[in-house]
Amino acid sequence: MNTNFVNNDFFIIEYVLIAMAAIIIYLIYYLTTKDSLYTKNIRSVATVVEELNREIFYLKQKLQETQKSLKTTTRHMSDEEIYQEVERTVYDMIQPISLGLQNVQEAMQSIDIQVDERLSSLESGVKQISVPSSIHGNDDEKIISLFKQGITLETISKELHLSKAEVEFVLKINKIK
Repeated sequence: MNTNFVNNDFFIIEYVLIAMAAIIIYLIYYLTTKDSLYTKNIRSVATVVEELNREIFYLKQKLQETQKSLKTTTRHMSDEEIYQEVERTVYDMIQPISLGLQNVQEAMQSIDIQVDERLSSLESGVKQISVPSSIHGNDDEKIISLFKQGITLETISKELHLSKAEVEFVLKINKIK
């Protein structure tokens, strides 16, 4: 009769370990799929940044051309007119860059929110996975000592707040039972 209990408890432990392995495999799959999504989002942000860099380059060229044209027409314009022309030109050049930067900032905030949500989801999932305390070795010596004193498995499990299967597991690992 004792061997049936041991065999049943051993199968239960195997099922628990298989379930934990399945959960870990699922978490790995989940992380890889989410990593590919993040990579895709980062690539789209990088594309926007590259476009902004091109836009800045063209705007710099335009500014240089405007400066050259202003040098030729400065003899006909007053200082105030030159200032207003430069101000208009700079505003026209900065406006698309400002809009692009706002878009990049919104995209980054969206990605940041998604990352925070997924991290909290993963943290809560990992907290749900528990490892028996006896596997850590905290109670192994106590279990062995009590068993050698002739105390029953049920009493040991109640005293140490462990399941009977965990007590038997520790004894089997240490080749005592």
